[in-house]
Amino acid sequence: MLRIGLTGGIGAGKSTVSATFSELGGVVVDGDVIAREVVEPGTPGLKSLVETFGEEILLPEGALNRPALAAIAFSDDQKRATLNGIVHPLVAQRRSELIAAAADDAVIVEDIPLLVESQMAPMFPLVIVVHADADLRVRRLIEYRGFSEEDARARIAAQATEEQRRAVADVWLDNAGTSDELVAAARRLWHDRIEPFAANIAARRPAQTPSRPVPPDPQWPAQAQRILARLRTACGHRAVRVDHIGSTAVAGMAAKDVIDVQVTVDGLGSADEIAEAMLAAGYVATPVTEDVAQPDARSTVAAFDHTDDDALWRKRLYGSADPGRPTNVHVRVQGWPGQQFALLFVDWLRANPSVQAEYADLKQSVESPQDKEPWFSDAYQRAWQWADATGWRPAD
Repeated sequence: MLRIGLTGGIGAGKSTVSATFSELGGVVVDGDVIAREVVEPGTPGLKSLVETFGEEILLPEGALNRPALAAIAFSDDQKRATLNGIVHPLVAQRRSELIAAAADDAVIVEDIPLLVESQMAPMFPLVIVVHADADLRVRRLIEYRGFSEEDARARIAAQATEEQRRAVADVWLDNAGTSDELVAAARRLWHDRIEPFAANIAARRPAQTPSRPVPPDPQWPAQAQRILARLRTACGHRAVRVDHIGSTAVAGMAAKDVIDVQVTVDGLGSADEIAEAMLAAGYVATPVTEDVAQPDARSTVAAFDHTDDDALWRKRLYGSADPGRPTNVHVRVQGWPGQQFALLFVDWLRANPSVQAEYADLKQSVESPQDKEPWFSDAYQRAWQWADATGWRPAD
């Protein structure tokens, strides 16, 4: 099963994307539909709203008068928080019931208007944001949904900002054009990324990764931060720390377009316990179970234990099933030499531009990862010498 979080500001066009995904076979769990369902006449949800906001939020026949509720609830932050505190738990419960009823290989599209505001983005292997600028959304709300301009702007102001949405978006669908253009973009996304992603999860197969370095991408840090948040959520208490490592963590450095992440755990037992949670988050276990052991670095830094004992170079390696964001997740044990070196290597590269250039030249000249091992054996010694000289410690 692949779960996708779909969101966007009111009037942005999210419903068009949701409908397109449904036509293509996605199981759409619509937060707006559920939010209406849980406050229908006779429900505990509507009873709670009336008790909180008064009888004036009801129509004569007893149904919820949504504009009346909105006028009250969106008038200040406290009232809006009260409304969300009533409705959100009911919506979450109903959403869970619908997902549990879906097929194991389904693509679940969770259409959640307040995904950003409720900090749910890390729960999804893929987050899609549909966007249009505020003035365009106001015009749409007035023309198609009967809002006044004042009400439209109040609703938009009460939701997440563009900056907040961009921070969580794996995919940004701009709806500044026509509805047909948005549908076409959604269909391309489905066929080019979502379908292959779901197929990879079903087959427990990582997506292919590029083999050659590319110029540095300014989006790598933001992409890494979304991955770190997703992995912290998936691993929970078993993750001692989660770090962006490797060449893409070094600003301005050419690298293969693969985000490398290290999840630090307290033992290999914990590394194995997270396998299913990792799969649910979109990361597939690979057969790799160890790093290449390096000779004892003989570091004088007392905080670190260096050894070439092969048993202490074991790890677990996961690859992202998402073809749109190749990722390697190295799960290593706290204090073991591979875990220590992964953190040191990034800081050593950042502090030494000449080593960056040396490593970049190496990556351009070799054909396989094995060809880099002689350089890494030497780099391991040099990096720990630098650590001794500078008193390096991992950042918190």
